[in-house]
Amino acid sequence: MAGHSKFKNIQFRKGAQDKKRSKLFSKLGREITAAAKMGMPDPAMNPRLRTAIVAARAVNMPKDNIERAIKKSLEAGGANYEEVRYEGFGAGGVGVIVEALTDNRNRTASEVRSIFTKFGGNLGETGAVSFNFDKLGAIEFDAAKATADQMLEAAIDAGADDCESSEEGHVVYCNPDRLHQVAKALEARFGEPRIVQIVWRPKSEVPIDEEAGQKLLRMIDALEESDDVQQVYANFDVAEDVLRRLTAA
Repeated sequence: MAGHSKFKNIQFRKGAQDKKRSKLFSKLGREITAAAKMGMPDPAMNPRLRTAIVAARAVNMPKDNIERAIKKSLEAGGANYEEVRYEGFGAGGVGVIVEALTDNRNRTASEVRSIFTKFGGNLGETGAVSFNFDKLGAIEFDAAKATADQMLEAAIDAGADDCESSEEGHVVYCNPDRLHQVAKALEARFGEPRIVQIVWRPKSEVPIDEEAGQKLLRMIDALEESDDVQQVYANFDVAEDVLRRLTAA
């Protein structure tokens, strides 16, 4: 188990939650509605719904919004969302995974393909990129919750597979099937986590320069602006000083 890896998922470091709060609430609401509709409207009996609610609380989504999203799943004639994953390549040959929830597969596919093309990327077949990622459960805590060693020890005790700590926080990784068991054990020790979700973690990263980084981040921003897109993952590696300039732009 690696306790101090440099890996940081793109969605954690871009700070999109604060910059696009309204858009984020809309996406979280859609996930809550879809989770409740696919399973049960009771979070105690529906792990996916419970995960979605934890994510919503982590960004201070109002309780009324959460309850409305759950009730929406019970409405007759409401939208039926379908989970769709797109895989492709961005600037510099970086692998990109896009997860979407859509009520119109053709519309979403057309929009995602258009964004890839606009920024010099291209969509690939399913599996063209994901083979280079691991699908994992991820539990994130604020850095102040524990030291790196404390979080690593707790992660091992909880049955997790990996733990990465930095000044931005701690991210504990585990088998997706054990996500809620591990999260529950860690919550008992450190309080409610910042994020609990399933993520795609790169097995290796593609080094890119600043020019490719600018184009790639613009593409990711455009994808995240789509109402249908829920998450975007990319396996790029860029120098920290370059990353700061890019994300500050």
